[in-house]
Amino acid sequence: MEISTSSNIVTITGNIKTVNDFQTIKTTLDSLKLNESSIMVIVKASLSITSSVIGYLNKLILKDKIKIEMKIGDAQLMELLNELNLATTFKARKG
Repeated sequence: MEISTSSNIVTITGNIKTVNDFQTIKTTLDSLKLNESSIMVIVKASLSITSSVIGYLNKLILKDKIKIEMKIGDAQLMELLNELNLATTFKARKG
């Protein structure tokens, strides 16, 4: 997995599957939330997303009041978010 940022946009390329991936995402989003109230997360090609990342995104939205929007590049991941009723929470759309 690779991650890059530009302003309030976080782009994740590759599968999100390890504890290190979660830690990298968390560290990146933690630094952005200090100055941003809205963050766009682009997940280009991951087939899945770990429960720790889902939990952390929920915390950002519900506790920290950060507006999260997601663009999902993989149809399978988008379907998973829909099945888990998270697409609305994360404002996820195919993109």
